[in-house]
Amino acid sequence: MKTSAVKPLDHVTVVSLEHAIAAPFCTRQLADLGARVIKVERPGLGDFARGYDQRARGASSHFVWVNRSKESLALDLKNPEHLQVLKALIGKADVLVQNLAPGATARMGLDASTLRAQHPRLIVCDISGYGNEGPYRDKKAYDLLIQSEAGYLSVTGTPDTPSKSGNSIADIAAGMYAYTNILSALIQRDKTGEGAHIDVSMLESLAEWMGFPMYYAMDHASPPPRTGASHATIYPYGPFLAGDGVCVMLGLQNEREWVKFCEVVLLMPDLATDARFNNNSLRNQNRQDLQRIILEVFAMLTAAEVIHRLDDAPIANARMNSMADLWAHPQLQARKRWTSVDSPVGPLPALLPPGLQSGFEYTMGPIPSVGQHNDKILQELGRTLST
Repeated sequence: MKTSAVKPLDHVTVVSLEHAIAAPFCTRQLADLGARVIKVERPGLGDFARGYDQRARGASSHFVWVNRSKESLALDLKNPEHLQVLKALIGKADVLVQNLAPGATARMGLDASTLRAQHPRLIVCDISGYGNEGPYRDKKAYDLLIQSEAGYLSVTGTPDTPSKSGNSIADIAAGMYAYTNILSALIQRDKTGEGAHIDVSMLESLAEWMGFPMYYAMDHASPPPRTGASHATIYPYGPFLAGDGVCVMLGLQNEREWVKFCEVVLLMPDLATDARFNNNSLRNQNRQDLQRIILEVFAMLTAAEVIHRLDDAPIANARMNSMADLWAHPQLQARKRWTSVDSPVGPLPALLPPGLQSGFEYTMGPIPSVGQHNDKILQELGRTLST
């Protein structure tokens, strides 16, 4: 099917005072949809996430992930001349996104109330750890700290070891809610002509994602236990070792699947009506006994044989893939999800954004070097910088 050259946000200009992950992840997704995103960075080093590591062929893995398709404008915002350039740029923009330290934009006269009084159509999105008011407003907030504050660590890991997420889940949550709020504000502006102020906090974003454990522990009830890679309340649901030492992940959702699991996978049909296991609550209570039975059967099979039985049942299952496995995942290959983008270290592979689109192609532009677009942007503004 032929796609249109028009993209959903190709009429939108975004200026972003951003660093680390939350705001850059938000704005990269806006860029994916065609928005022009101008990333304002410190001269020289730029966004400090550029220096997190050099694992992406010499570039930072974090930075490569969330900064394609952007223009980099290097400005020293403590310099009045540079600050005036930024203010002129914001005056021509549709959206301003920022995740600077609390109070930083207000000290520069770039807070939402000031800017929206000058530019009523402007959408201002503040991303912070705890929001623009409340007793935690001025606390420093990093991803791991928010995982802790939001209770994520209390329900993740093993009984002995609370564990963080292997990715920046609090930053990702905040970036996603900033992204969807900005899209909503753009739609609303088309109806009303008015911009908006959006205040997204990492704590509130991750707290939303904690809905199941919160309700499970409602009214001071006990929280879901930390059960490693197993489900906290559904069993069997999690990793099981096959006889060849390979781990197979499987999950049952209902009693029909439990019967099929006993018949087709374990070849023990009578187990389905065993009084210890004939509903999920009992299976969860007696999971050690059931685990022993499952592992005894699986010990006589290879992982491939276990998966074959699970597929025949059919019971949901998956391999516990490594990062190398994910790079080479046949489903991603079959759906042609890989492309490449240019960068200061040369071409790099990149996943297309989730969602196959028939109407337009995603923007998959280069990752910029610090200040790469200064001359272009200053020329558009009719300005020069003396310092």
